[in-house]
Amino acid sequence: MAPRNPGKPSSAKIIPFPLRSSRTEQHRILRISPEYEGLCLLYAHHALSRDKLYAVKILAWARLANGQDVAILPWLSGIVRCIDLKDPESGQTRGYYDPRSSRHFSDIPPHHAAALDAMCEYPQQSGMHIVQEIPDLIGSHAALLSDDKQFLLEPVISWRLHSDGKLEALVADLSLARESPVLPSDECLYPVQHEGNFRYFFQYHIANQIKAGGQIATRALQQLLT
Repeated sequence: MAPRNPGKPSSAKIIPFPLRSSRTEQHRILRISPEYEGLCLLYAHHALSRDKLYAVKILAWARLANGQDVAILPWLSGIVRCIDLKDPESGQTRGYYDPRSSRHFSDIPPHHAAALDAMCEYPQQSGMHIVQEIPDLIGSHAALLSDDKQFLLEPVISWRLHSDGKLEALVADLSLARESPVLPSDECLYPVQHEGNFRYFFQYHIANQIKAGGQIATRALQQLLT
């Protein structure tokens, strides 16, 4: 039904926007502590199997603006917080996993919580700025589609956290590289998500299958990129 007074906006049209903005602000990433022990996120994916849980390596642990500590990882075309994975048909968080001990757990490791506590004690600068840059320790690769519709896989060198809570993946333009290996903060790095031909992120085991010419992985990638 149309509003009785079309010249005046109704409250139903304006209330959701502040709520959405508030939720986004609460989940803004303040600081990150890189995961260096190979811990994984467990998730259900009913489109693949209703009887299995899947494990994917955690990139880092994040302190959110609401004080919550969560795991973050590359997922499809961006970075997700574990609390963002809510749908069992496409990915639902089921806790954390240590593959060395086969231990399941649900809380951030204490040493990462302590590291985030210490980092958050420092006063925040005003305005837009880079808060942190951490190396990629899980073998993330960015998949790009070239002009001739061929896919390219570029290893992610580092991740840059900005003061608005956004994380950028940085890959190397080797034609500009002056030193080897390329390390975080190198001048040859550029944010790959800003590229118009960027499509998805893949972790190292999938990227290696694609590089090796694995038919299943390659066919799946071509379906995603076309």
